[in-house]
Amino acid sequence: MKANKFFIPLLITGLLITSLLTWQITSITHAPNAVFTTVTGQKIELSNLQGSPVIITFWATDCANCIKEIPHLIELYQQYHPLGLFHIAIAMYYDPPSHVVEMTKARQIPYHVALDLKAEHAKAFGQVQLTPTTFLISPKGNIVMQKTGIFDLNNMKQALQLLL
Repeated sequence: MKANKFFIPLLITGLLITSLLTWQITSITHAPNAVFTTVTGQKIELSNLQGSPVIITFWATDCANCIKEIPHLIELYQQYHPLGLFHIAIAMYYDPPSHVVEMTKARQIPYHVALDLKAEHAKAFGQVQLTPTTFLISPKGNIVMQKTGIFDLNNMKQALQLLL
């Protein structure tokens, strides 16, 4: 009898957490049709990238984990871009553009870096507020992976292998 007293609330809590996590993952299944403006002024329309896997990373120059992730993102870009991977890093709306440009140059970021001055992209991708937040989009335009916090490099590589 005592075991049931603790087991049932624990089971309900577990089911609630699982349903919330599932909701977060499945609330966006198809990537939004966003048009990004890079720090160099280039316009990139996400729908034009269908046929290729795409990594979208929301980041900020004052985010320690974002800075830690840059070498992994560069490694992914160098390894998989020749095979078709496209990557866009989106600086959060509160990040001063001059800081973003400086960081892009200082870290020699080879992939596209875009600004989200009005938080439109963060909103379109499900109200992104925490950085880093990374999305992996399939060649068909579906979000197949979403990670808030530092992603696991090996898991990302495995996922990319399946998409290329």
